[in-house]
Parts: sequence; C-alpha cells; structure tokens
Amino acid sequence: MALPRWVFMGLGLLLLLLNIVPERAYGSSRGAVSAVQIPPVGLCASSVIVHGYKCQEFEVKTEDGYVLSMQRIPEGRVGGIGGRTRSQFCCNMACLCVKEFSFYLKQLQPTGPTPMGIKKQNLKFPIVKLDLYYDGMTWLLNSPEQSLAFILADNGFDVWIANGRGTRYSLGHATLQSTDAKYWNWSWDELALYDLPATIDFVYGQTGQKVDYVGHSMGTLVALASFSQGNMVNKLRSAALLSPVAYLSHMTTVIGVLAAQAFVGEITTLIGVAEFNPHGPLVANFLKTLCLAPGVDCYNLLTALTGRNCCLNESIVETLLKNEPQSTATKNMVHLAQTVRDGILSKFDYANPNINLEHYGQEKPPVYNLSNIPNNLPLFVSYGGQDSLADVRDVETLLDSLKFHDGDKLQVQFVKDYAHADFIMGVTAKDIVYNTMLAFFKRQL
Repeated sequence: MALPRWVFMGLGLLLLLLNIVPERAYGSSRGAVSAVQIPPVGLCASSVIVHGYKCQEFEVKTEDGYVLSMQRIPEGRVGGIGGRTRSQFCCNMACLCVKEFSFYLKQLQPTGPTPMGIKKQNLKFPIVKLDLYYDGMTWLLNSPEQSLAFILADNGFDVWIANGRGTRYSLGHATLQSTDAKYWNWSWDELALYDLPATIDFVYGQTGQKVDYVGHSMGTLVALASFSQGNMVNKLRSAALLSPVAYLSHMTTVIGVLAAQAFVGEITTLIGVAEFNPHGPLVANFLKTLCLAPGVDCYNLLTALTGRNCCLNESIVETLLKNEPQSTATKNMVHLAQTVRDGILSKFDYANPNINLEHYGQEKPPVYNLSNIPNNLPLFVSYGGQDSLADVRDVETLLDSLKFHDGDKLQVQFVKDYAHADFIMGVTAKDIVYNTMLAFFKRQL
C-alpha cells in the first residue's frame, strides 16, 4: 500500500495546492462516465453468474452524491441454506446443470428484497470491500470452493458485495463526472462517513436484518473509523476484520515505505493529479522510479507490496494484476501517508491550522478514538505473521485500543505463515481462516 509525500515540500504549499486543483482530473485515460451508469458487463455477469449462482446488481447513493455499485448473491448455488447438497455437488462436478445455469443467466436485473413474510435463514451478510485500489472482484477470484463470497453463500448467507467510490463499478455521481477533479476530492474519511454507512443502511433497508460485516485491509480501516463514530453500529450484528490496517507505523513493505518517505501524494497534487491512477503516465513513471531503488523487486510486485504470501495460486495472482490496481483519490493517498508518519488514526490534516479550524472547529484534525467502538459489538480479528502492511506490532496497537472490549465479544486469530493477500486469495484460507470466521458468525445468532 503506497503511502506518500515529498520530504522537501512545505506543509503550507501542500495546503495551497490541495485547494487549487484544476477543474479536470489529469493523469486519467478514462472517458466520461454518466452519473448513474453501471458498466455494461457488471460484476454479476463477469464473475458470479458464470459459476452458477444467482446475482443481482444494485446502486447505492451516498449523502455526498456518489453512486456505488453493489452485488447480491442471495443464496448458494442450488438455493440451499445449510451447505452443500447432492445436486450442488453434481454442479461442482460439471454434471447436468444446464437448466439451472441457463436460469441463472437471467438474473441480471434486481428483483428486490426477499418478501418479509417468507423466511429464509436469518443471516444477512454484506461483504463490503473498500480496499485501496481494489473492487469487489477480489472476493471472487478463486474457485467457488475457495472464494469467501461463494463459501458464505453456500453456507446460507445472503451475501452483498460493495464497491468503493472511484473503482470501475462505482464511478457514478449525481452531478460530477469521474474526469472532474472535484469528483476525486475525498479520502478514507468520506468512505467511513458516507460509503460504509450507505451500504449497511441499504442492506438493512432491503432485508430488515442486522448485518454481519467483513472487511480486508483498507476495508478494516474504514470500518474501525466508522464504528468509532457510532455509524450504523445499531444495524450491525458483528464484524470480521482481516489483515487490519488501523495503524501503519511499522509496515515493512519496502516500496510502501519509500513511497511514504517520498510524500508522493503532495507532489501529484502539485501537478494537478486529483485522480491517483496507477496506469496513468505520471504515476507510472513515479512507480518505475521506486522500482529502481535497492531492495525493491517489482518483478514480484505483490510480494514487494504485501509480504511473502505463502498460499497463492500463481494464475490467480496474474488475474489480479491484470485487473488491479485501480484508481483512488490522490487526497486519499495523502491521508494514508499522514497515518504512516503520524502514528495515529486521525481525520485528514489540511496542514494549515486555519483550514483545519474551518473544517473541524480545531487547529488539528480530530483523532478517531477506537475505544469508542461499543464494547459489546462482536469482532473477529485475523492477522498474519508475514504481513508487510498489517505488521504484527501495528495490529497489537489496535488490539490494545480494544483491551476493554467484552471478553466474549472479541475473537483474535493469528496465522503465523500468512501475509496480506493470503487472507482473501489463499488456497488454504477456507480451512485456516474462513471456517473459524463462519463459526464466529453463527455464534452471534
């Protein structure tokens, strides 16, 4: 996770240029996107229905005007609610599933919520994926037997996948185009304040059920910040946090540390790049420069970023790198850099006491107090010993902030050999992490 800034740039100059971004987001090769358009081939069609699952596409509008894409996998492959059945196993073995498969191909349009008079299993499970650079596809890259979203559906959960603003399935806005600089005027503060509450509220409204939440990496940062502000906790049943990155002071990823030391966020804002697009020429040239630094192996980019993952399928890594990473806001990169440098979890620092005063009523940005997370909110935390982003020492700092959590409401799992990507793409994740997490969720019923 590259977390940026240039060491020789003054904070006052940074502030000035953050507020004088041009009216177009340079460094983007993307054309105009209509305000509420979902791409013609959505996540359901490309990654879910092809495996024989029902899938529905939804749009969620945030209070600040962004239009987010959500996908719903309402049930397992054969509609069962308690795990694998004989006919489902037959589908897995490529037996006679033509009728069912052709039926699922028709499930592209939303069909609305399950009627409240009809009882399915009393589990409503959104997977809210808000990681930096990634969309909901990362939950679906492995086979149905290894991908968390499909595993949950086959175990009777009503799965909802959210795509954060700025990713390819969530480029809409009520009044702005994604080519406008103003579209990219946000950081993870807005994800915690608007995106996550909007998605949880939408699922709650559709189902009438409290929600179980799963986040990985930045999805945990956003969740913890949001929960500490009391957002939507009354509509949550529980939350699972995989590779949590609330604190980043000890991350050991060489390329991430170099980027943080370089303060790339401020310099890209200086030259008018409101959208931090890894595929754009300006950002790409910067990343090439990082790759020339001693100790950085960009031929093994995933390891350089996340640590030595033990259990990834090589073909899945290739698929991931073809589709990812995606754009984020440069302001978001700046905010993450501040989190690395300052060692605390706070709102975006405008680097000028007067501007901070205007935004927050105080000269320094407010700190997110994670001890404000309700002590009785069930939490599952799983982290790895080889993770270069969610370093063990930083996770221990997070756990210390939760030390007053009710003992029976906090479950912690440490996986010695796991690095950052193993938790969502590891071929052994089902046996090592997901089964334990499923048992945790079922205990909350």
